[in-house]
Amino acid sequence: MTLESDQWWQDKLQRLEAEMPYSVKCPLDNLYGMHVYSRLPLSEQEICYLVEQDVPSIHLALTLRSGDKVRAHFLHPAPPSPTENAESTERDAELVIVARSIAKSKQPVIVTGDLNDVAWSATTRLFRKISGLLDPRVGRGAFNTFHVDYPFARWPLDHLFHSEHFTLCDIQRLPSIGSDHFPLLTRLAFTPKQGSNQQGLAAQAAEQQWSKEIIAAQDVSKDDVPTPVD
Repeated sequence: MTLESDQWWQDKLQRLEAEMPYSVKCPLDNLYGMHVYSRLPLSEQEICYLVEQDVPSIHLALTLRSGDKVRAHFLHPAPPSPTENAESTERDAELVIVARSIAKSKQPVIVTGDLNDVAWSATTRLFRKISGLLDPRVGRGAFNTFHVDYPFARWPLDHLFHSEHFTLCDIQRLPSIGSDHFPLLTRLAFTPKQGSNQQGLAAQAAEQQWSKEIIAAQDVSKDDVPTPVD
């Protein structure tokens, strides 16, 4: 997955298609373009603008060599900032509707992207509690990916969460590629029986209510999130 990628990036990334022939491309000049490249077949691809009309997300199904289908969501919600959103309500709403759409799914799921939020924030923890997904960094490190130029002030803004169908093989922050973010590489194994012993965070009634209030404030719905056919 690439983020903030425009047409120039798409032209340069074309060389990946020799090894990764499956792709979803959304080149934009507003710092919210994104691309997904895969060695494995993709289907049911949708580019959505779930909360803001100029901030896309990519949703698809990925078919493993075993034939198992994985539901995947690629996100880059806009951060709260003086130049974008005065508050975090838009970002929070996107995370929550994706979380609620996943909550009762029995499908293998991966959610990844630059969430413009740190791993320990109330909103990211709410996402984990509502979705039931696992954070592979827990007990292994923060893997701070932003900002490349400031070693004394780095934060884990780039995330990958997964369902219990997977176990972690490896996670590492890669060397700088000239961006203000470091790349994050995560390798997962599809091991449903082994992974079934893993437990995520549980949402309390107050947190379920909070998630509903976040959604209502932006007039969006979990039904807006594409759900691949099982």
